[in-house]
Amino acid sequence: MSAAPLLRLDDVEKVYHRGTFDRTPAFSLRVDLGFDRPEIVGVMGPNGAGKTTLFEMIAGSNAPTGGRIMVAGQDIQNVRYSQRDRLAIHYHQSYQVRNFRKRKPSFMMERAAGSYPLVHLFDEPQFNTQDGYIGFMLDFFRKLRSDNRLVFICLHPTAPFQIDIMREVCERFLFVNKGGVSEYATLPDMTRQPDVRQYLGALAP
Repeated sequence: MSAAPLLRLDDVEKVYHRGTFDRTPAFSLRVDLGFDRPEIVGVMGPNGAGKTTLFEMIAGSNAPTGGRIMVAGQDIQNVRYSQRDRLAIHYHQSYQVRNFRKRKPSFMMERAAGSYPLVHLFDEPQFNTQDGYIGFMLDFFRKLRSDNRLVFICLHPTAPFQIDIMREVCERFLFVNKGGVSEYATLPDMTRQPDVRQYLGALAP
């Protein structure tokens, strides 16, 4: 494995405009964070806040407007399209994630240094409440971490048990809101913030 940090988001910015000819910004997201070691990171935030955009950029299917995203020392945007999931993989149930906008031919790009993804991004995974299923999923996340992988779990909680899942398995937390990403060391640190409590409403611990 590379000695470089598992993941760096260096002054990353994503700006969406109102249209092809109207360049007025409609939405922007800014993030500058580093993840040096394997861990399980919980991500929350309102719908439309940019959580999926953040995951898409890390996995390389959505190019940032500015800054760069380094996965184990490789700029994900410089890695061949077909090999980006050897560095970071985005799991999402509602659509086909790997829809790359090709900026140049693959043969002109770098090969992925790894053969199995180092960063795993779970975008609102469905936790079936049947006996044993949630435990199976939590064990799977922990197995990835013990295999030196960086795991992100993005939830939009609608029930208390989803908060319990994040408390049980996550080691660091991100809250995506109003174009920014705030980082917290613990779940209580995050959930005592007024904007987080407003987002969670009755689910706030």
